[in-house]
Amino acid sequence: MISQKSIQEIREAAKVEDIVGEFVTLKKRGVNLLGLCPFHNEKTPSFTVSPAKNIYKCFGCGESGGPVNFIMEHESLTYPEALRYIAKKYSIELDETVPSQEAIQERQAMDSLFLINDFAQKYFEKQLFETETGKLIGLPYFKERGFNEETIKKFGLGYAPKGGKLFTEKAIKTGYKLELLQKAGVTSKKGYDFFRDRMMFVIHNLTGKVIGFGGRTLSTDPKSPKYINTPESEIYVKNKSLYGIYFAKTAIRKADECIMVEGYTDVIALHQSGIENTVASSGTSLTVGQINMVKRYTPNIKILYDGDPAGIKAAIRGLDMVLEQDMNVKVVLLPTGEDPDSYLKKVGADTFKEYIDTNANDFILFKTQLLLDETAGDPVKRAALIKDIVESIAKVRDPIKRSVYLRECAGRLEVDEQILISETNKILYRGLQKRQQQADAQRATDNAPPPHSAADAPPEEGMPPGQAAPKSRELNDNFQEKDIIRLIVEHGDKMLEGETTVATYVLSNIEEVLEEFDDAVCQKIITEAYDLLRSKKPVEPQYFLNHTDTSIPDLAISLIHSPHEYSSNWEDRWNNPLQTQPMPGENFKQDALTGVNRFKFKKIVRLCEKNQVRLKTAQDAKNTEELMHLLKLQQKLNGIREELGKELGTVGAIK
Repeated sequence: MISQKSIQEIREAAKVEDIVGEFVTLKKRGVNLLGLCPFHNEKTPSFTVSPAKNIYKCFGCGESGGPVNFIMEHESLTYPEALRYIAKKYSIELDETVPSQEAIQERQAMDSLFLINDFAQKYFEKQLFETETGKLIGLPYFKERGFNEETIKKFGLGYAPKGGKLFTEKAIKTGYKLELLQKAGVTSKKGYDFFRDRMMFVIHNLTGKVIGFGGRTLSTDPKSPKYINTPESEIYVKNKSLYGIYFAKTAIRKADECIMVEGYTDVIALHQSGIENTVASSGTSLTVGQINMVKRYTPNIKILYDGDPAGIKAAIRGLDMVLEQDMNVKVVLLPTGEDPDSYLKKVGADTFKEYIDTNANDFILFKTQLLLDETAGDPVKRAALIKDIVESIAKVRDPIKRSVYLRECAGRLEVDEQILISETNKILYRGLQKRQQQADAQRATDNAPPPHSAADAPPEEGMPPGQAAPKSRELNDNFQEKDIIRLIVEHGDKMLEGETTVATYVLSNIEEVLEEFDDAVCQKIITEAYDLLRSKKPVEPQYFLNHTDTSIPDLAISLIHSPHEYSSNWEDRWNNPLQTQPMPGENFKQDALTGVNRFKFKKIVRLCEKNQVRLKTAQDAKNTEELMHLLKLQQKLNGIREELGKELGTVGAIK
């Protein structure tokens, strides 16, 4: 385990412009640097590096972070691996503490499984290239599929020979324990080789480590399964793995699209033809874990299906979860009888690319047409179809996209658009109610106070009149909350007067409303800042920018890093500096004063409204003692609101 002292030394030494500059050509623009984003394909630079803040942000795809984050994302390294990478670059000697015995054993167990899989991959590859059987049976199989030797070696393909324990005995003789071989899934529980007389495909994780295998039988026995996979283990979880993702991730980012196919050979064939942004779900229905792997690199998925209608109908019913993850899904139906591998061989790479580009259909529209054809002439089935389509449209988070789908599908289904809108809104409302009930149940478990009444909340966009969504006033207060967080993150350690820092001033002035933050991440940051102050530690930007909870640096960077900046030409070229206020980056004093007052005003208005509800309850219950107490509180709150209103030049509540 790398000590906190070394981590701090790395953070202080690492310059984002040096780290990013190794991979991206950067050009100076004002106080920042600009270049083409390495995480997605773009022609106009939107990737901005801020040396002063030691952060980067792409205003095209949203990727952001500091030097360590960049290395983790770009090189697909873990946090410790990224730290070691940077330490080596800056010649920093790492102080690594000895972890607990339990942690050591867990790490050693994981490492052992990786080592065994690596040994197995090399064994299968050697069997393919260096044994008589491999040369006579294995290599011809792959070459008949059109794979050249370079591709075979790139994907680590191999051959598992016949015989009960050939591999297992070799592994044990080399020094690997039977128990670990069984745990890795390369040896059966009875001690036999798990893969026998099969062509071997290697499954890698995001960093390129071997986590499992897929074996295709060479037997003609109909009882023998065509493919078998390594059993799940600590390092191989099937629903969180995608075949080819290690080789495809860079191409996916550059193309800003992931092509999804079904089988191993489809992936390999497309990669060999230059279509490298391709992965496979390995015969399973897509899972949330697999979708989130793709989402790290692109929001766009293009799924290729062969011409089997029955298979397609079964497959597309599981794609609603992709929409729930806010992904854009297109479907390509290949000609009847063709799979990606066979069709690629038939027409060649250029024609194949052209075909999948021109025949890519939006998933919802594709599903609508497919089900329309299936239900032609049957009004009962047609009614069920409309409900099915509406369920899919309701999964789309973006209200603009949702409205476009509703309009388009209304035309295709020959149904009044308003009917579809109404049905969609009902589904959305049921979803909101369900989430509210779950939140209420959780709060009851945690003994937390209830949020604002659903009746007081603004209606959800797209909801029917009179059906207010059960949500908090987050949207109303969001700007003020985030402005307070911006002050804390960007200027928290700067001095206002005497020994008072911005963080001290802000937190001491909003202490009575610290629990009133609606945004969960804002609440995390404000709580941590308060804890830092109480521990007499500085509230510095780097604390939040390098936080291990990724939601904190994500928000912090978005708040302090803007695509716009004050042009130095005002002073350098035209000799016309700012005269009525300090430069934007140095105007934190007025920023703090105004930001605190606006935030307090919003929250005091809220407390007034909440107290009004309590007043009415006490009045209805004729509880005189409680009523008098609440009236005094209301008087005090109104006084604070009036005073803040005067300072802000505001009359009444901010809406």
